[in-house]
Amino acid sequence: MFSDQIAVDIKVPNQTRYLCMIGHIGENIARTLKHYTGDREKLAYDLNLVLTEAMANAIQHASIDGPSKEVHIEINIISKRLIIKVYDFGKGFDIDKYIHPRHPLEEHGRGIYLIRTVMDEINYTKTDSGHVLEMIKNLN
Repeated sequence: MFSDQIAVDIKVPNQTRYLCMIGHIGENIARTLKHYTGDREKLAYDLNLVLTEAMANAIQHASIDGPSKEVHIEINIISKRLIIKVYDFGKGFDIDKYIHPRHPLEEHGRGIYLIRTVMDEINYTKTDSGHVLEMIKNLN
């Protein structure tokens, strides 16, 4: 039975120096799941990747006020599903444009492409104050 329940709510300044810390939080979550039977090191690597890519996108492209804003990240595990939400306060973008980039090595959109290959579901929706990138991984 998978009974791990995790709820993490993180707010950090809109600065790239926090990318490593956020990635390590993802790694530590993967390594401490008691009931996960998959490859923990792969999951740790994948969570580091998606968290740093999503946060880098929020910092670089989505925040209209630069470093004065925060990046807000929620990480939850509910019923064998890892749900990560990264909130931004920018004007948003068309995620469908980047799910399948024109060339895998293309600079813009590479992060979204990588996130999509690692996670089972991704959604990008408008909120009252900006947008949220929701990434879901099934932990079977």
